[in-house]
This record gives sequence, structure tokens and C-alpha cells, in this order.
Amino acid sequence: MERLSIWAPDGLPEITPGDDLGELVADLLAGLDEPDRPRDGDVVVVTSKIVSKAEGRVVAADDREQAITDETVRVVARRERPGLPPLRIVENKLGLVMAAAGVDASNTPAGTVLLLPVDPDASARTIRAALTQRLGLGRIGVVVTDTAGRPWRDALVDIAIGCAGIAPTDDLRGSTDAHGRPLDVTVTAVVDEIAAASELVRGKSSGRAVAVVRGMGHHVSADDGPGARVLVRSSADDLFREGSAEAYARGVADGRRGSTDLPGQAREVLERRAAGGHPGDR
Repeated sequence: MERLSIWAPDGLPEITPGDDLGELVADLLAGLDEPDRPRDGDVVVVTSKIVSKAEGRVVAADDREQAITDETVRVVARRERPGLPPLRIVENKLGLVMAAAGVDASNTPAGTVLLLPVDPDASARTIRAALTQRLGLGRIGVVVTDTAGRPWRDALVDIAIGCAGIAPTDDLRGSTDAHGRPLDVTVTAVVDEIAAASELVRGKSSGRAVAVVRGMGHHVSADDGPGARVLVRSSADDLFREGSAEAYARGVADGRRGSTDLPGQAREVLERRAAGGHPGDR
């Protein structure tokens, strides 16, 4: 029988810029009763919000839209909303594709916004070092989470934007399923699954920003590991680098210019659309 246990302790103080977050999290967890105190093989989950606060990523921003622009590397999709700021899905400086570049205006003083940590993997390594020293553990994982939407799915989940001491994925390629069929493409995002599961006990407004996950020890290692950065899909493998409206607009513009970069059939369709051609092409 497999078992997964997750708990989120109360008692972490309000985090302010300059706080030693690793020390504060270690103090919190070291003070738990023995059954709940982390042990070798456990994973400690920390929200990016408190990491950003400790690292001074709180910035004055009367205009959140400008902060989003400043954190944007590439606009993936943009949708205008009457009476509201535009909805922007962008790639931010971490390579993450997120709404609003991950800029957060909740649970922060008026007139300020929170930016994501500069290097969440490095933040996870720092927290892990503090936990290892304080708790005397040789194998403990740390996951830094943030909330994100998902293509083709409503609602939000937490994902891992940083990790240390834990394999970010479980590569099942080369193994077989229960019927003996070979698995050719299955790679599980272990740290994303841990991040999402931990949010169920942390909650969004409870003030519990740290959770302990027990039962994933087979993924926890004695070294820091590659971090969550490896989960960012490369541009060569990204089939959806633009929103549909943006891709369509670019295609129409290329068609009008007679772009030779487009396959002949695609160029033909775009030219018909631009000229108001066959309704089935629209």
C-alpha cells in the first residue's frame, strides 16, 4: 500500500524583506511534535510569495500593468477586456508562460506588487541548506510553488517554479504499462504534482505558506539536483508559442506580404481569408 501525507503547520511569522527565510522555516519545522517534524525523504513546500518577500521582491507599483510589462520577455497572447486592463499571457524572465508574468498584487501593501524570485531554484537550495543543518537531515527536498492557469482548463493550480533535493520528473519511458505495452512518451512532472497537492492543505487565505509532504522519498536525493528549470519547455518543442488570435494575425500579415516562409498551401489559405474567400477557410 502506498501512502502520501501532507500537513501545513501554523506559526510562521509575517515575512519581511531581509528575513532569513531558511532559518524561519527551519525554526517552524523544528518546533513541531516528533511525528510531524520532517525526516529524511520528506519534501518541504514553500510558496513563492514568502520567498519573494524575504528576497525583497516587493516593488512600488501604482500601475501593476507597468510591472507586468517590465517582467515580460515575450507576449504569447493578449485579449482586451472593456473597462479592465487587458489579459496578457506572457513569457517572463524565468521562462515561465503565465498570466500577468506572475506579478502578484494580493497579500501585499497597497501601492506595491510582488515579483517572482529572481532564481527560484537557488532559493530552494538555500532553504534546503538551512533545513539540512538545523534538522540534521541528509535527504530532504524543497519545492517553491506559484499559482498558474493551464491551457484548455479553467481554474488554477499550484506548480513548482523551483526545487532542490528532489528529482523534478519521473521518466517512465522505456518501461511498460499494466498490459505490457511500452511507454514511449510518459514523463511525470513530480514536483508540479507535489505543489498542487500541498495547496490543498495550505489554502490560499489561511496564512499557511509551508507544507510538509511525506511519501515521496523515492524521488528525494542527497544532492540539490537539476532544479525545476528543466520543466520549462524549449522553444523548439513548443507548438503553441503564440495565442490563436496572434498567430492568425501574423499569418494574415505574412500572406498579404506574400511571405515565402509559409508552406504553399498555408499561404494560399491565408490569402483567401485575407481576400474574403471561401467561408470554410475562415
